[in-house]
Order: sequence, then structure tokens, then C-alpha cells
Amino acid sequence: MHKLGATGRKTSVIVLGAGISGLSTALALLKRGHGVTLFDRGKAGGESSWAGGGILSPLLPWDYPEPVSTLALRSMKMYADWVADIETQSGRIAEYWRCGMHVLGMSQPDSALAWCKAHGLTVHLGHTDADDRLWLPEIAQVRNPRLVAALRETVVRLGGIIHTDRTAEAATTQARRVVAISTAQGTLAADQFVLATGAWAGTALPGLTGVPNIRPIRGQMLLFKLEPGVLDTILYRNGLYLIPRRDGHVLVGSTLEDAGFDKSTDAATRQRLHAEAAELLPILADTRPVRHWAGLRPGSPDNIPVIDRHPDFDNVFVNAGHYRYGVTMAPASAELLLDLMEGSSPALDPAPYRWQAALARRWTEAL
Repeated sequence: MHKLGATGRKTSVIVLGAGISGLSTALALLKRGHGVTLFDRGKAGGESSWAGGGILSPLLPWDYPEPVSTLALRSMKMYADWVADIETQSGRIAEYWRCGMHVLGMSQPDSALAWCKAHGLTVHLGHTDADDRLWLPEIAQVRNPRLVAALRETVVRLGGIIHTDRTAEAATTQARRVVAISTAQGTLAADQFVLATGAWAGTALPGLTGVPNIRPIRGQMLLFKLEPGVLDTILYRNGLYLIPRRDGHVLVGSTLEDAGFDKSTDAATRQRLHAEAAELLPILADTRPVRHWAGLRPGSPDNIPVIDRHPDFDNVFVNAGHYRYGVTMAPASAELLLDLMEGSSPALDPAPYRWQAALARRWTEAL
């Protein structure tokens, strides 16, 4: 058994999961002087962190419980500086872009307008009585695969170690502490452990109880290539969104499918997404998708994550279950987790994100 650690570090920490939640946690730990090693069952950021669209806001923020809004809004305020620091540290561009978002089909916008006013989010109503859209100019996006690459590089440059294609098979425990994690390549010990395993957080690692009420929810996406500038803002209507990239790519998504750990795609969904996207942006009608894929979100009731100490162990913590908004919530979630790990007074009330609160939440039949 090898002891993980580094001279001058506060503590050694193993983070299980190297997606956006694990990497952002690792970055926060490294910046506060801890030694960090990450393990991922696949590639770093290769699951939902790569597969999603990168909109830095709940799609319709007024439709979510207050704990989602609180965490998301704090992250949204942090994001520009957070990304700029990651780009400086890594030498890579994450393509943060405050492109704004048009929400169409708003038959009764009054509640949305009131919510935005109460939460300090700029919003404008359509210019005419016939215009059924809201304009949210402050909504930003990031090109999430490039953010993950920049974040991964930053973690490594700051001294973090990332092991990919390495599955944690068992935990060695003593009383109320985990002392080591075993993989096929060996066993490593550390002072503290973080579970950030995304859609897999609900499945129990031998010796540890799985995070409650987290299960994979599949989302299918399409990618188109247009000339740059054809679309320069996010469009959203009735659950469908179009996300432009500066180079002319346009993402279209997404489905919500309770299909277990199946990431397959199907022709009927491709055709439906294509047709609905063409209604919003007619040029897409005669444009073939260049890619069609599916990702597995870490689904949780009400989209509220678990950010807390594991109830069975004093040195195991959880940062998981962000559902559709792991990228959006990444900096604020890492901040909250680090405050809990270090015993600092958190900037946000941690109560809604506690393990016990997650046990009390229930899935509804409709996703």
C-alpha cells in the first residue's frame, strides 16, 4: 500500500471521478494547499462533462427550487474570473462566451420577469405584444470539452495526479474512516476522500453506501456545422435548445431518458430533434447533422446535488448529483465542499445539499 502525500501539503486527498465536479474540486483543493490524486473509470471529463451543451444557467431558472437557483447564481457570478484563471494557468482556451439566451413561447411571462427581478438577473420582454420571447443577455456558455481540457491541464500543472481508465474496486476502512482505495493497479492511502463519480455516484463502491437518489438519465444531442455568425445567441423553446459556437457549430438538445447506463442513440430521436431545431432555425432543415451522441447525466430529484460529508465516514465527502447543471454549478459546488472539508463557515447554507436532505427527496414519474 502506498501513502499518497506531498511535502508541505495540508492533507492528501483522493478524488474519485475526474469529470467537471471532480476536477473543480481538485483545483480548489490544490489552491488551498492539499495534495490531490484523481481516479476515473474512463477518460477525464469523458462522460456528461463532455456530452452536455455548456449553458451556464438553469434552462428556465424560475422553474427550479431555490437551492438550485442559489448554487447556480453564485457560480454564474464566479464563472468569468474562474475560467480566466484556468485559461491563464493552463494556456488553453475554454471559450467562455456571454452570448445571451432567447426564451420563446412564453405565454405568461410575468412570473419569470418577477423572478429575474427578485434575483438580480437582467431580462427583457419582447418588443411587441405579439412577441412571446424573453431576452436574457447575461446568460453565458462555455465549450465544455475545452473547459474540461483546460481544467485537467491546470490540475496537473498545480501538482495534481490524474489516473484514467482506473476503477476503484474497494475501500479499506478502519472504524469511521476510509484509509485506502484499491484498484486493479494497486492500493493507495490518503487522509481524505471525495466521491465525484457523476451518474455512477448512486452505485455503491464496496464498503461505501451509494449517494442517495442518484441515477443515470440519458440525453441525446445533435451537432451541426454552419458558417460562423449565422446564430449568435442561445435559443430555447419548450425543452429544446440551440447553442451556437463561435466557429459556426450549433448544438441541439436534449432528451431526458431513464434508460439506465445505456448510451445508445436512435434514428427517431435524431429526426425529431432535427425537425424541432429547424423550426427555430430554418437553415438547419437542409443541413445534415455532423454528429449524434448521448451522455448520462447524474440525475437527482429536483436537480439538487449532494455536497456533504458521507454519513458513515468522517473523512469521506460527496460532490455529486448535479443532474443537468454540473458545469453550471462547478465553481460554487467546489467552494462549498472545501468549506465543509476544512470546517470553514460556508458562503451558502449547506442544509439543502446535505445527505439527509437527499434521502427525503423523491423522484416523480415525469422527468
